[in-house]
Amino acid sequence: MAVRKILYASDPKLRTKAKKVKVFGPQLKQLADDMLETMRVANGVGLAGPQIGVLQRIFVAEIPEEEDNPLSGKPFVIVNPEIVKRSDEMEEGQEGCLSIPGWLGEVNRHRSIEIRARTVTGKPIKMKVSGFLARVFQHENDHLNGVLFVDHITDPEKLWRVQTDDDDAFVFEDMNALVV
Repeated sequence: MAVRKILYASDPKLRTKAKKVKVFGPQLKQLADDMLETMRVANGVGLAGPQIGVLQRIFVAEIPEEEDNPLSGKPFVIVNPEIVKRSDEMEEGQEGCLSIPGWLGEVNRHRSIEIRARTVTGKPIKMKVSGFLARVFQHENDHLNGVLFVDHITDPEKLWRVQTDDDDAFVFEDMNALVV
């Protein structure tokens, strides 16, 4: 496994729609392993291919372990995802992004989703997820379509800067320039 470089919001690759994965096998498994390691080293809960410059429809996710959530603490590798159902119920929640370090915002997302995808070996899967994991899946799926979490924020008051360990990581002094 290897830690990959995470791209920042100013990189045009993050605004490019990723292409469907067509080749499954050891190289894709290695990519997934690298993505999980990169995400963990960066203290993230999700990472999409475009965030490391790989314009393929793949993301990984792993949320902290919770007693009442059997899907927490488990790593997920999602290839060629398609959200096939979304709950009517929406929920506003705090989000950040490894590609936009030092910024958090309140984003409205579907409370639960159903997703169809493939594993790294190409096996079809279908999952229903809710709560925080659904938020992470929607956030990462957005990356595959060239969308960042700040694109969902229309009120600049719902976006704020936070202190990070790596002040050199800040790419933008004024994230309001990114808010539509």
